[in-house]
Amino acid sequence: MLDPHELYQLTDDLPELGQPVLIQALTGFVDAGNATRLAREQLLSTLEGRPIATFDIDQMLDYRSRRPTMIFVEDHWESYEEPKLELHLLHDDAETPFLLLTGPEPDLQWERFTSAVIALATRLGVRLTVGLNSIPMAVPHTRPTGVTAHATRPELITGHEPWLQRVQVPAGVGHLLEYRLGQIGRDAVGFAVHVPHYVSQSEYPAAAELLLSSISRSTGLLLPTEGLRNAAELVRTDIDRQVAQTDEAGALVHALEEQYDAFTRGRGGPNLLTGQPGSLPTADELGAELERFLAEQQGRPGDTPGA
Repeated sequence: MLDPHELYQLTDDLPELGQPVLIQALTGFVDAGNATRLAREQLLSTLEGRPIATFDIDQMLDYRSRRPTMIFVEDHWESYEEPKLELHLLHDDAETPFLLLTGPEPDLQWERFTSAVIALATRLGVRLTVGLNSIPMAVPHTRPTGVTAHATRPELITGHEPWLQRVQVPAGVGHLLEYRLGQIGRDAVGFAVHVPHYVSQSEYPAAAELLLSSISRSTGLLLPTEGLRNAAELVRTDIDRQVAQTDEAGALVHALEEQYDAFTRGRGGPNLLTGQPGSLPTADELGAELERFLAEQQGRPGDTPGA
């Protein structure tokens, strides 16, 4: 069997890290509202840091299914967007070091990649691994953004209420990493933030803000969220404006609000994940109708990008 250590190259000038947190924020899996991407970009753009490990992407990426982009100018190729799978060392607002894994989710060698990440985490003394996801849900944008938390030990997510009991979903390499860590007794948690169906194809910074806030609460890291909070307020205002333009859209949001409120009160409302039929339209019907409405509004003069 190939040695997982051959998948990455670690820098030689590592400082003392103590017992850092490792945040996993790979691309390529479900990312409703681009929340994981926004959270990752917020950390990379606002905090001091540098890559300390680089993975051999050629061994794990299917270039023909996810082709990188190139820029052609007149008579020559000007640039190539080289895919990179890297482990960054960052410092939070209190100068506490932590690790951030970024890049495309591997298409190949999942088990070997997972073993490599675990080997790196062991070598660097990682005390907790945190995975980020965002999923589309039949929830209204007018209610607090929700999050599903999961972990290798229930004590790691005390205070989080479950949103579902048992469900079969497509696997992601981040989920596999959490599962494998649990099998060997290592601590790992994951947060999947809930993004309204009808804005899941656009940027929804409120979800990214919640992801970073969830990390801070579970790890003690002081992560910057002000930029995301300001962007979320602008997006909320624009969505409200679009919804107010027709009675039909307003009625759809109101129906989602009633469904959400009934669910959170525990009065037997329809399951927000499965959209079980009831007196209201199903979650899929509501989401499809409102998503179609908002899609028609995008691109018109005066619209805010990403709303």
